[in-house]
Amino acid sequence: MKLGGLVGAALVLALAFAGAVNVPREVRNSAQAQQALANLAPSRAPAIPAARSVSDLSDAFAAVAEEVRPAVVFIKADQVARQPSRQAHPQLPPPFDQMFPQFDNPQPRVRRGEGSGFIISPSGYILTNNHVVDEADRLTVQLIDKRTFKARVVGRDPETDVAVIKIDATGLPAVSLGNSDSTRIGEWVLAVGNPLGEDFTFTVTAGIVSAKGRALLDLRSSQYSIGDFIQTDAAINPGNSGGPLVNVRGQVIGINSAIASPTGTYAGYGFAIPINLVRTVSEQLIAHGKVTRAVLGVSIRDADPEDAAYVGLDSISGVVVQDYSNDDSPAKKAGIKPGDVIVAIDGQPVEYTAQLQQIVGFKHPGDRVRLTVVRKGGHQLDIPVTLAARQDTEKQVATNAGKDSGSTSSYQDKLGLTVEPLGASQGAAAGADIDEAHRGLLVTAVDPDGPSADKATEGLAPHAIITHVDGQRVRTMAEFQHAMSGVGKGDIVSLQLALAGANGQWTTSVVRVKAGG
Repeated sequence: MKLGGLVGAALVLALAFAGAVNVPREVRNSAQAQQALANLAPSRAPAIPAARSVSDLSDAFAAVAEEVRPAVVFIKADQVARQPSRQAHPQLPPPFDQMFPQFDNPQPRVRRGEGSGFIISPSGYILTNNHVVDEADRLTVQLIDKRTFKARVVGRDPETDVAVIKIDATGLPAVSLGNSDSTRIGEWVLAVGNPLGEDFTFTVTAGIVSAKGRALLDLRSSQYSIGDFIQTDAAINPGNSGGPLVNVRGQVIGINSAIASPTGTYAGYGFAIPINLVRTVSEQLIAHGKVTRAVLGVSIRDADPEDAAYVGLDSISGVVVQDYSNDDSPAKKAGIKPGDVIVAIDGQPVEYTAQLQQIVGFKHPGDRVRLTVVRKGGHQLDIPVTLAARQDTEKQVATNAGKDSGSTSSYQDKLGLTVEPLGASQGAAAGADIDEAHRGLLVTAVDPDGPSADKATEGLAPHAIITHVDGQRVRTMAEFQHAMSGVGKGDIVSLQLALAGANGQWTTSVVRVKAGG
């Protein structure tokens, strides 16, 4: 009734305002004006569930806190460092006896880190962040009832920032794990932990799920690092790391792990690792002490508007295959090609990179998956791929650079690039030996106002090497001109690049550019 009264009042005010404005009578009385006024009052309300009372929400928060807090722990991680004594060296004359300290009587110095965790079994298994317990020589766990226990590390996984530790106790309260995939943006959540040290242990804060699928590039230690964080505005500070993010049903949906802040303290942007990923990792850590990852054997990036236009997608989604991890790549063996846009795996739509990484991360080596890929012109394929175990060895780089002849120094109008054939001396300057697979045309300049100006983050910049244009191999200017001959203004051009890394290894990048005039 209140909503109807407010809508009615709004309509009356709108009509009164229209009458007060000096509008010609013929316009004011026209059917078009009447229809416009009618549109100010929607005929139906959105299908949103009616809000419950504030007291119900308060009771829910209190019940969740009462249920979860006993299962949260305060972790003290001590690292013992040895430092030399400052006694004079008896075998050296002054003043050299003071310059070189003795190491015979080292004095221990303890550095303490603090964090949070939560019990996942009555027998004492505890989930926390890897960065809470990493490099610790001694772990102490304090429960809410003030009992303390020594803890040992069961297993750590730096790339997901998940760790499992264990205390020798039984009959402990344990949390209930939820389903992070079903969590919705806007849901109420509570964060429980020990912010800012021992003075604020077992603190509960409330907020909502602000976003999902956040990639925190500064935290990525490798290409396998997690990039699918849950964002929340529940207050999280240093010391909350490792604590649970809980929904209003009392289920843990994530491990609080990081904040974005100019000051290092709460600024409204906290991030949690999705519990579905944590569950998979923790099960392997408990069973084997380590995580064995399944991989497709490709490097990927999010599709952009040019990618979608090139392969004929109606929406800008999916991930673009950039390169293979090595010659034994499962994707390469299956027929996946650089430039393919992966839009689904086992029928589940793939919208962004971290999503695909997490789906594959739930699989095991030897599992068979079905990738749906789209190629130029909307050609869609379902390709089965048998996943392999991740290898920690880096890709080897072949040597022996060849030579080419001919050059050009003018901008290529359609792409806004200056390119020239790659000589041996230029290959050396690029920082890596070049085998035949990575030879092509060297990008020497990018027009800041041209079609390629915004593609630097994808690798299209000076010193990149163009090896393919729309799938055609290009090593000479003649081959490049032939590949570009059928490209008109507004067409999407697919460029495959070879990029020399800082460690002398080559990677591949696929970039789509909308051609200019």
